[in-house]
Amino acid sequence: MLRRSTSVVVAAGLLALTFAGAGKAIAQDRPVATLEEMFARLQRCWRAPALPRGHPGMQITVLFSLQRDGQIFGKPRITFETPDASAADSIAYRTAVMETLQHCTPMPFTGGLGDAVAGRPFRVRFDDRRNQPKPAEKQAWLLPKTL
Repeated sequence: MLRRSTSVVVAAGLLALTFAGAGKAIAQDRPVATLEEMFARLQRCWRAPALPRGHPGMQITVLFSLQRDGQIFGKPRITFETPDASAADSIAYRTAVMETLQHCTPMPFTGGLGDAVAGRPFRVRFDDRRNQPKPAEKQAWLLPKTL
């Protein structure tokens, strides 16, 4: 008797998990109705490149347009990068931005938002500056004087 009730509870739990997982998939694929939701979705897609410890990171801005159906229209353009970034950092961040756009598109717009954003340029800044520890301040007045 105990075995049978345990299997019923396990089956009910698996069924609940299945439906809960289906709800999450539907929630992620629900249509984007506002610009705020569109930018939030882009932010969730963003994966900054892996950098060594202590690396300052950088800023990068991309200009792109979308079609009514959420596909990228034309070619995205990088319009700004942190000026002192190395060539390797620049390539890593450009790749991360393009991967973000590929993973997030086609954007599932509602009909109204799709009509409103079609062909309009969006400029999105990805800011991945990392907090660096402040250097220890040298207090010259506490150093012993040598005469």
